[in-house]
Amino acid sequence: MRGVVARLCILAVSVLVSTAFLGVPPAYAAKPINIGVIAFQSPPPGQSIFDAARLAVEQINAKGGINGRPVKLFEYDDHGKSADAVEAFQRAVYSDHVVAVVGVWISEVALALEPWAARLHVPFIITGGASTKISSLIHDNYDAYKYNFQLTLNSDQMARSIADFLKEDVVDKLGYKRAFIASENFDWTKSLDEGYLKNLPKAGITVVGHLRFAPDTNDFTPVFSRIEKAHPDIVVTGWAHVGVKPTVQWHEQQVPVLLAGVNAQAATSAFWAATNGATEGVISQSEASDAPITPKTIPFVKAFEQKFGISPAYCGYNTYDALYMLKGAIEAAHSTRSDALVEALEKASYTGVQGRIRFQGKKSPFTHSIKYGAGFVTGIQAQWQKGKLVTVWPDRAATGTLVVPDFVKNKKSAQ
Repeated sequence: MRGVVARLCILAVSVLVSTAFLGVPPAYAAKPINIGVIAFQSPPPGQSIFDAARLAVEQINAKGGINGRPVKLFEYDDHGKSADAVEAFQRAVYSDHVVAVVGVWISEVALALEPWAARLHVPFIITGGASTKISSLIHDNYDAYKYNFQLTLNSDQMARSIADFLKEDVVDKLGYKRAFIASENFDWTKSLDEGYLKNLPKAGITVVGHLRFAPDTNDFTPVFSRIEKAHPDIVVTGWAHVGVKPTVQWHEQQVPVLLAGVNAQAATSAFWAATNGATEGVISQSEASDAPITPKTIPFVKAFEQKFGISPAYCGYNTYDALYMLKGAIEAAHSTRSDALVEALEKASYTGVQGRIRFQGKKSPFTHSIKYGAGFVTGIQAQWQKGKLVTVWPDRAATGTLVVPDFVKNKKSAQ
C-alpha cells in the first residue's frame, strides 16, 4: 500500500513540474473556452485589436481563467476583405469551436459578418466598425440578429462627441465657428458626416463646406486648396483608413486651420513616427487614452505599452473591454451557450477602460450599440503636443489644455 501511495505522490509531483514548465497552471486541466478575434492586422487599428485581446486573455488566465477554465484565443487576419472575414468566421465556429468572436474595425467587413453571427447563433462583439447600419440591422431583425453587439461609439455618437468638444473647447474658448467637413469615402463616414451636419450647427458652428475623397488619394493639395477657399477655422475629419498622407500634407503646406474630428490612426503613439512629427497639433477623437477616465484606464494603457511598445489605437480599448465583458457574461450565465450569453450581455453594466458600458435595448434605433453620454462612454479628444498625446477633453479626464499650432494662431474667424 505504501508503495502505491509513493508512486501516486511521485506522479502528482511530475504532473505539477510538467505543467509549471509549460506555463500552464495545474487547475487548467479543464477544457478551455475558445474565443475568436478577427481583424485586418497590418494597420495600427487592427494590430491593436489583436494585441488588446492577447493582453486581456493573458491577464484573465493569470487570475484563474473563467470559472476555472482557461481562455484560448484564435486569431484570424481578414486582410481587410469581407470574403476572408466570412471564411475566418466559419473556420472559427466549425473548426475551432469558439463560443464568441470579437474584433473587426472595418464597417463593411462587420456588416458582412453580422448575417453569419445570426445564422450560426454565435455572439459577435464588434470593437471597431462604427457604421450605424450595424446596429440598425439588429434593430430591424432583432430575433435573428440579436447575437451581434457594437462595443464602440457608432459614427452618429462620434459626431455628437466631437460637436460637444468643439462647443466647449473651440467655439466658446477660441471663437472658431466655421467648419469644413472632409471625410474618406467609406460606409462608416456616411453616418458620421450626417451626424456632423446635424450636430455641428447645434454647437454654434457654421458648416462652410463638405467633401468626401477617395481612400487612394495621394495628393491632398487640391483638397486643401478647396478647403482654404471656404475660409474655415476648423477642418472636421472622418479618417481611419487614411491619416498619414493628409496629416503630413496639412503640416507641410501649413494649412492655417485647426485639424480635429476623427483621425483614428493619430490616436496611437505609433503615429508620431509614421508622420515624422507632422502630427504635432492634430486633434483626434478616441474611445479612451492614458487619462483617468476610470480606475482601469491608466493601468491598461501602461500594461499595453510595456508589452507592445506603443499605446493602443481606439479599438484596442474596445477589444480589451469586450474580452472582460465576455468573461462577466459567461460567469453570470454559468454557461457558454449563445442565447445565455446574449441575455447576460444585454443585462450587463460594466465599468471598463473607456467608461461604464451598457448596451442599448431592442427599442432603440441603435440596438446593441453602447450608450453615450454622462455616466456612460463619451469618448475623449487627444492632441499631439511636443511628441506626446495629451487628453484635452472632457475636463474630468483631461491631462492638458488645447494648444493652437503656430501656423493657425493668427487665423481670424471669417464671420
